[in-house]
Amino acid sequence: MFASTPTTPRMPVVFVSHGAPTFALEPGLAGPRLAALGQQHLNRETVPGLQAILVVSAHWLTRGGIAVASTQTPDTVHDFGGFPRALYDIRYPAPGAPDAAQRAVAVLEQAGLHARLDANRGLDHGAWVPLLHMVPDADIPVFQVSLPWPATPADAFALGRALAPLRDQGIAILASGSLTHNLGDIRWQAGEDAIYATAFAEWIGAAVARGDVAGLIDYRARAPYAERAHPSDDHLLPLHVALGAASLTSATPHDAITVIDGGMTYGVLSMDAYVFAPTPTAASLSPHPA
Repeated sequence: MFASTPTTPRMPVVFVSHGAPTFALEPGLAGPRLAALGQQHLNRETVPGLQAILVVSAHWLTRGGIAVASTQTPDTVHDFGGFPRALYDIRYPAPGAPDAAQRAVAVLEQAGLHARLDANRGLDHGAWVPLLHMVPDADIPVFQVSLPWPATPADAFALGRALAPLRDQGIAILASGSLTHNLGDIRWQAGEDAIYATAFAEWIGAAVARGDVAGLIDYRARAPYAERAHPSDDHLLPLHVALGAASLTSATPHDAITVIDGGMTYGVLSMDAYVFAPTPTAASLSPHPA
C-alpha cells in the first residue's frame, strides 16, 4: 500500500469508454459529462500536485513486453480510416512527459514487468479523443503505456497494480477502452439499444460498484452476453488496468467510486466511465442503474 503525502495527494484513476473516433466531433451525452469529470479530477486547480496523465489505451498493444512513451512532443495519431475530413484535422498538442515515463519504467521493472522506452510514440485516438473533452486546453503532459499482447484480464490487473505507485508521484492514470465493443453490430442509424450491450454494461457497473475484482477478471464466464459484448478482450482490458491501479482488494482501502453514465452510441457502444479517487465526490454525475 502506497500512502499519499500532505504535499502530493494521491492522484485519481479514470476508466473511460472512448467510443468511435467520431466522439471527438459528436460529444453526445458522454462528452459534457467527461468535461465535468476532467474539471474535477484532471485539473491542476482542483487536483493540486497533478504533474502528468498516464494513458493506457486499447489501441496500443505491444508484443515482447511493455512500451512506455517518452516522446517530448507527441503527435496526434489518426489511427483510423474512412471518417470525415474534419476528424483528421484535429490536433491535441499536449506536451509529453519523458521524466514521468522514466519513473513508469522504474516501477514496472520493480514489479517484475519488462518495460522499454519508446521515444517516438504519439497519442492514439484512445488517448486524445477522450482528452479533448476532459482536458480541452491540452495543458497537462500526457504519455502512454502500452498493453502487452497477448494479455489476460489478470495480466492487465497486474499492470495496473504495478503502475499504482505513480499515483503518489503526481501522475493520474487514464485507462481508455470501451465497456462494450462489438463493431460488427454497430447501428449507424438511430434505433433501440441492443439488449445484450445494456445487460452487459449494467452487470459490469454493479460488479465495479461492489468491488468484485474476481468476477470482473473472470467476466467471460460470469457476465451476461460477454462473448457478444466483447468478441476480443482488448477494449475491456483497460478497465482491468484501472481496477488494479485503484487497489480494489479486500486487503487495502477502496478508492471512492464515481460512476458516469455516458449512454449508448450506435446502439451497442456503452460510453460509461468510472472514477476511482481517494476522497468521495459529492455525488455521481449520473449513477448507472444497478
